[in-house]
Parts: sequence; structure tokens; C-alpha cells
Amino acid sequence: MAKQQSECSRRAFIAVAISGLPAALLLRPAAASDKMTKPQAEYQDTPNGIYSCGLCTLFVAPDGCKVVEGAIRKDGWCKAFAAVD
Repeated sequence: MAKQQSECSRRAFIAVAISGLPAALLLRPAAASDKMTKPQAEYQDTPNGIYSCGLCTLFVAPDGCKVVEGAIRKDGWCKAFAAVD
């Protein structure tokens, strides 16, 4: 009977560990390979009307982006633009 109880707790542990795995993968920081290239993002060094990287929630000062690789300009723009509320 003790053996059966330890198997149940082992199964419960494995089930909990597996169910938490997708959440752990979603919460990890983006690596450089997870980012789009400038051509993929249709990045341009000039703003699109009134919209520019400096006004985007994904912009990381002074010259970075959370979703586009490499250095970007504050006055640039790409299709991933997300306006600050």
C-alpha cells in the first residue's frame, strides 16, 4: 500500500510539473533569435506619418526594440508599431 501511495504522489508531481511548463516558456525573456529582422518587420528609418518608434510601447531607449533586431532609430517605424496608451 505504501508503494501505491508514493506512485500517486509521483504522478501528481509530474502532472503539476508538466502543466506549469507552458507558462514557464511564455514568461522567458525574448532572445535575439526570437526577434524579427528589419526586412521582416518592414522597418524604415523614417516615421509613418505621426507614428514613430519613439512613440511605440516596444521601443527600448536609446536605440533598441523588443521585437526587431539591431539598432533602430527613435524616428523609425515598422509594422509591429504599438502606440502608447
